[in-house]
Amino acid sequence: MVSRTIIFLVLGAISVAFHLGLIFYGLVPNLVARPIHMALALPWVFLFATVDRSLWSGGLFAGAGILGCIYIVLNEAALSDQYGSLEGGRQVALAAVLLIVVLEMARRAIGWPLPLVAALALAYGLFGDLLPGEFGHPGLPVESFLGTLTIAEGGLWGSLTGVSANIVAVFVIMGAVLNAGEAGQGFMNLASAAAGRLKGGAAKVSVLSSALFGSISGSASANVASTGAITLPAMRKLGYPKPFAAAVEAVASSGGQIMPPLMGAGAFVMVELTGVPYTGIISAAVLPALLYFTAVWIGINAFTVRFDLKGLAAEDQPALRTVVITTLFFAIPFMALLERMFIGGYTPQYAACVAILVAVLMLFVDAQLTFSWTRTWGRLQAVFLTAGQQIAMIAAIILCASIVIGVLGQTGLGVKITSLILSASASAVWPALLLTALACLLLGMEVPTTAAYVICVSVAGPALQSLGLPLLQAHLFVFWFALLSTITPPVCGAVFIAAGMVKEDWLKVAVRAMMLGIGLYLIPLAMIANPDLIELAPAPGAAITSALKIGIGLAAVSYGIIAPKVITLRVVLVALGLAALFVPLDILGTQP
Repeated sequence: MVSRTIIFLVLGAISVAFHLGLIFYGLVPNLVARPIHMALALPWVFLFATVDRSLWSGGLFAGAGILGCIYIVLNEAALSDQYGSLEGGRQVALAAVLLIVVLEMARRAIGWPLPLVAALALAYGLFGDLLPGEFGHPGLPVESFLGTLTIAEGGLWGSLTGVSANIVAVFVIMGAVLNAGEAGQGFMNLASAAAGRLKGGAAKVSVLSSALFGSISGSASANVASTGAITLPAMRKLGYPKPFAAAVEAVASSGGQIMPPLMGAGAFVMVELTGVPYTGIISAAVLPALLYFTAVWIGINAFTVRFDLKGLAAEDQPALRTVVITTLFFAIPFMALLERMFIGGYTPQYAACVAILVAVLMLFVDAQLTFSWTRTWGRLQAVFLTAGQQIAMIAAIILCASIVIGVLGQTGLGVKITSLILSASASAVWPALLLTALACLLLGMEVPTTAAYVICVSVAGPALQSLGLPLLQAHLFVFWFALLSTITPPVCGAVFIAAGMVKEDWLKVAVRAMMLGIGLYLIPLAMIANPDLIELAPAPGAAITSALKIGIGLAAVSYGIIAPKVITLRVVLVALGLAALFVPLDILGTQP
């Protein structure tokens, strides 16, 4: 009997081959590529980690979903001619099955909140005509409503799913290849060599390694689990207080989702939603991300006034030769990626494919430059399993979020919520921003960052733009605030994981994480007050000047909050820091 591991190794290899092949197959119809993307993801969610008692139900859901996807693929031409209108009871049943499978897929992958939001959206689309007042809608024919969501490109097979299948999956594969080799250790070695001997060195190693690793993982949880497994024991060994050590790791790891190039898949979703080129997104995002990690670094310095935070001992530092060699394992693929994008002028997914090829070749050797077929085969197996699983996780999130976006588009609910925000804020920018930030925080507590961003920006983005905010500025603001819940109670996933790894009360960790992560709360607001900050490509001088001003402000606020100085001095530091953050360089210029 073939083992489950072999089955999923084969499935992972097929998934990798399919998603990389989309770059070279030529023009594949969306109603072919996107259903196959879902079909390849279903077994990972329903069967890969399923316990015996739920194996049958998992198999039933996976089988039904795969059959539904196959039906869409085989009948793509005919379905395209139906223009989103279901014909006959069989297609209505197909639509119901696909939607139920996607809701259960998301529930098993990430829990109840997001599928519950999607289910409520579906209920609103079906029964919203019964609601009185302006939040009701005129009613939609069931065949048209469900058909647009399931056999056309207005729901499950919409542009967000296209981003997941065509772009995000390729970068997930690249991350899996890098992590299967020596690149992960290269991140740690470079960070240790750069910051290990400084005061608070072990904490600063966590910041640097999480920034580097997070740039390819794009997941706070994955970042905590991977870099934290090394940095947390190192900090504890040097006597760092457990709440502080866990807070450093949680805050540093959360920055992976705002650090280019991946930004937790957010960069690619932002490309689709804004129409801004990928290079434009990452150039706008890089200075705010660097400011975030700078603020964390400064916060660690402020904590060194409270605690005796030693650097790493000389014997714990990696040798220079090891640092150089292991750094090359991620530096060379990254250089290939950037060269193909910025110099070659190719698409991000093609550039990533070249980087993957380079990284695969580097799987054949280790840090000692020795070769082993057995080790290489083991690494390739890790690539197939990791890539298949992570592609499926993102697909589950994106497919479920696509239901919500599809309902908003068909019912006009997004426009109504936009009007509500404008009305509640009296058409003023800053009250509208604060309302949006609150919505992002509340939604982000329950759903993954990318999904929270997509839903929030769909309803709040138009309101912010109507008040004069540029498109990309509004999107970056929403994306950053969708990340707040990683360190903000009551639901703070990165804090929970880090606290569990050091066996400490999560609330103590959360308090210190919010102090260290003060940049996460202030930088998005500073982006609005200092729009030059995200103009690095068109106006580098103004962007860097704004970044320096904001960095000084963050340093003052961080020291004022953390350092145990006289209260009067702390208040003055915070006040001066906030002034630096929000008073424009040209105080006579108009503010948003």
